[in-house]
Amino acid sequence: MFDLILARPWEAAAVSLGIAYVILAARENIWCWPAALISTAIFSWLFWDVSLLMESVLNVYYLGMAIYGWWSWSNTNSHQAKEIHSWSVKRHALCIGSIFALAIVSGLLLSRYTGAALPFLDSLTTWAAVITTYMVAQKVLENWLYWIVIDAISIYLYIDRELYLTALLFFSYVFIAAYGWYSWKKLLQKQATHVAH
Repeated sequence: MFDLILARPWEAAAVSLGIAYVILAARENIWCWPAALISTAIFSWLFWDVSLLMESVLNVYYLGMAIYGWWSWSNTNSHQAKEIHSWSVKRHALCIGSIFALAIVSGLLLSRYTGAALPFLDSLTTWAAVITTYMVAQKVLENWLYWIVIDAISIYLYIDRELYLTALLFFSYVFIAAYGWYSWKKLLQKQATHVAH
């Protein structure tokens, strides 16, 4: 394992910052966004290098979302922090349907016009992550459930591309996302109790 870290120092740096991002996000700490910014800049290059084109483009999107997330969490209409909330089942159904439709279209385009590796799986995780990252920035509770599924699928994607540290990162993300769900659910219940009084 140590040899693998030495062989891919940029991947190790991106992984470390990725872990910092998710742990800080689960704790509602605004410093998650600078960690995300640097991590995604590195991953943009790494994924392009191993022909995961959609994952590379996704990380460019993450760069913008890191800036938006910082702005969203620090600028609210009142002096209170942005509050955690849930989306309706109908809204989630629309999101999930959109993810699959976009994944099919981009998967077909990638398989026909590029040499992208695993174009449909790459597209599925990418479009799901696009929507889910927006959910994090908006503090939607269910984002953590989406991440559990995305991260689990991504493990296979990264193992296939021999990005073993990144696969290990996403394995840990599954558990951190479960912690994030639990932590934000408790905070949402606390918010509801506070509003009721």
